[in-house]
Amino acid sequence: MIEVKLHDIGEGMSEGEILHYFIKVGDTVKMDQPLVEVQTDKVAAELSAPKAGIVKEILAEPGETVKVGTTLVIIEEEGSNSLQSKKPVQIDRGKEKVLETGGKAQVATVAMEDRTHLRRVLASPYTRKIARENEINIEEVVGTGPNGRVLDQDLYAILEGTKQPSRQKKTEKLMPELRSSSYFSEPKVEVRTIPFIGRRKQIAVKMTESVYTIPHVTHFEEAELTSLIDLKNLSKKDGVSFSLSAYFIKTLVIALKEHPIFNSTLDEKNEVIRLHDDYHIGLATNTPDGLIVPVLKHADQKSILQIDEEMKKLTRRAQNNELKGEDLRGGTFTISNVGPLGSTGATPIINAPQTALLAIHKTKRRPVVTKDDQIAIGEVMTMSMSFDHRIADGAQAVAFTNRWVEMLEDPKRLIMELV
Repeated sequence: MIEVKLHDIGEGMSEGEILHYFIKVGDTVKMDQPLVEVQTDKVAAELSAPKAGIVKEILAEPGETVKVGTTLVIIEEEGSNSLQSKKPVQIDRGKEKVLETGGKAQVATVAMEDRTHLRRVLASPYTRKIARENEINIEEVVGTGPNGRVLDQDLYAILEGTKQPSRQKKTEKLMPELRSSSYFSEPKVEVRTIPFIGRRKQIAVKMTESVYTIPHVTHFEEAELTSLIDLKNLSKKDGVSFSLSAYFIKTLVIALKEHPIFNSTLDEKNEVIRLHDDYHIGLATNTPDGLIVPVLKHADQKSILQIDEEMKKLTRRAQNNELKGEDLRGGTFTISNVGPLGSTGATPIINAPQTALLAIHKTKRRPVVTKDDQIAIGEVMTMSMSFDHRIADGAQAVAFTNRWVEMLEDPKRLIMELV
């Protein structure tokens, strides 16, 4: 007999959850044939048959969490005396349960019978994670990938209601009496509907994909803009007018050059992080039809006034629905200025596949402590930056925004960078 045990698959794991078996008792299996799929705290891994033989016993139920070293399956090796002398024996675990618990045989037997209906579902660990977190039975999902592989978008379609939600099916099966109870009946109210189509639908798909695929972390910071606003007002008196947003972008590009990890995208397929030499800044823009992100190309090669002019053109075209496809492609980093709308804080969603999105919030007059320890009234702006924690860490985010804030609070630092 060969005992197939849960072993450490190389990440220091101590236990794992049995997801499902690819075999049942009595099956003949080949060497290296997948037997069982186990979920660790990081990945879902398959355990394969070490040798060919016949499955004699399955010792842990799907859904159980077992320790490393636990025997999961017993295989009788091909060519053994027992195999030659008799046919494979179906081990009736239901009867064993009778002896052990008395009266629970039917439950145990049903569990074993149900297992025979399980099918092997092709899906990545992350796709399975999405299914678990949203209570979707992945075995009921019809995959649209190669060989029926269940993809992330199959689950998103269920969540969005464009596919039959297995979660609803499960709920109806388990709670018929509750669903029929008047206690849970929905009140009759008048409603109006608006079409969930077009740009609104596209935004929903993109935001859902970003949230479900990228581990977001949001870093908050603030900057005292009194000196910058004084410079802007002084320049305006001299006939030179620029927006603070243009200054933000100019200084942002300098910070990105010094911290290139935030001007990158993750290529999971090829397992590389691509650092971009171009600085194409997406401008999150609110329009009557919803959020859209035109891209200001080659921001590093333009002056503040040029950035200001092009930014206004893109915003105007976005508002008039005049953007072309090339206006929306190629962004490497996105900035969202929601301060004029009155926002004081938010946790922005990353414009995938970019690494980060920086949101600028409302500037308020607040008491500040000056360099000579005096209390004064200052113009303080808050900001929040969400970043992909797979690519960057919190310390990098803090260093990046600190550098940017230096140039916002002391405009002379920008001049020094341009000399």
